[in-house]
Amino acid sequence: MSRFLVPVAVLLELVALCLSSPHLSALAGVLFVLYFVRSLGRLQPYSRSLFLISLLVIGYLGFVGQLGTEDLIRAASNAAFYAAFLGSLGMMQCLVRRLEVLQRIHDVLLGGRPALLYPKYAVVSCGIASVLSFGMMNLLCGTLADTLRQRGITGDSRVRWLRSVLISTLRGFALVPLVAPTSVAVAIIAREVPTLSWSGLLPYGIGSAALLVLVGWMLEHKRFRLVSSEREPLESWPAGSGQLLLLVLIIFTSMGLLVQFTELKVSVAAMLTVPVVTFLYMFWNERSPVAVAREAADNMLGMSNEMSIFAGSAGLGVALVTVIPADALAGMASGELGVFLLAVCGLLMMPMLSAVGVIPITVLSVQAGLMPQLVAEGVDPLPIAVALVIGFSLAMMLSPFGPAVMLLSRFGQVSRWVVAFGWNGVFVLFSIPLLLLMLWGVFVVAPATVAG
Repeated sequence: MSRFLVPVAVLLELVALCLSSPHLSALAGVLFVLYFVRSLGRLQPYSRSLFLISLLVIGYLGFVGQLGTEDLIRAASNAAFYAAFLGSLGMMQCLVRRLEVLQRIHDVLLGGRPALLYPKYAVVSCGIASVLSFGMMNLLCGTLADTLRQRGITGDSRVRWLRSVLISTLRGFALVPLVAPTSVAVAIIAREVPTLSWSGLLPYGIGSAALLVLVGWMLEHKRFRLVSSEREPLESWPAGSGQLLLLVLIIFTSMGLLVQFTELKVSVAAMLTVPVVTFLYMFWNERSPVAVAREAADNMLGMSNEMSIFAGSAGLGVALVTVIPADALAGMASGELGVFLLAVCGLLMMPMLSAVGVIPITVLSVQAGLMPQLVAEGVDPLPIAVALVIGFSLAMMLSPFGPAVMLLSRFGQVSRWVVAFGWNGVFVLFSIPLLLLMLWGVFVVAPATVAG
């Protein structure tokens, strides 16, 4: 019976978002907690540890009176939101088994000019991940493992395939916080600072993403040439290509209509649209509501580790922000230079803490929770928000315990330390100075030039 707690909690949270009901959202959070407590033995060590630490910290602070009723409701509500965010967007994984084009995605992507393969993989991975979320990692990493096994690719060739394809997939996934309306990073920041929106952050995200793709292309394009020569050419587009394009068009059109004619943010519109469209498509194919509901529930339960990480990080973020003094950042952001320096600290803090095992969403939950203090002092939150989104993107590649690196490590049978530092360390070191230079030019030099 406990297996239905997660889908019921996701459904409750979606209803709570439509009704703007924090109490209903908190109830959804309680259901998530009940399921994770009952499933502790099945969670991975890091997921279990983070969830228990979060639960203990919130319980202790509530017991000693440092967290009031409103704070506890907010912690439960935030936990429900981020767990449901992942659970609802992950529903698109159910399409993989029904569309051949997704099963042969690597043969499709490895076609064309070899010099353009890295940016193609990164951009397409980002596009798929903006809809599938972590389902994209399951899709591209899982289908690559099947492809290598079926074709008997071993030895150096296998390592070359893994490094080229998987690392570009991970980096494409890391672009999602910068450009996608379904970005959990933007959702966290916009939830704390309602005056910020995805559209307001998008121009800066596009510039950052372009820099990251350029750096990756310089480092990886030669390796991709060798991989491309070993693919199996396609005589025509695989079956289901048209259906896939139609489904993506329906999803984004529906999201746009919801944002245009309601007060819902883009991230919430995605949470509502993706599962509804996917469920209707599954029902149209299966004609069995029971079978469809069972598959949807199994799909959500398959993401229990990632959902527990999101929920635990969100709840822990609320608890930690509550005990931080209200004037902790007072006077730290005076003038454009002060705001820029604070933004740089926020950006660098994310990958540094991720490298030692603190996953990005935990750090961002705390950082975003402090932003209302700055807004109350009259500080422009935009430069800091842009820096935090960039830092989140970099941290996703450097976090050996993050869900994305863990998924890639599991599918590729490669150490997560190799993935995080061996394959991505140099890339991040090259990227950071360029990104900081971009932020300096946009938020310090440009305003000074206009004022002058």
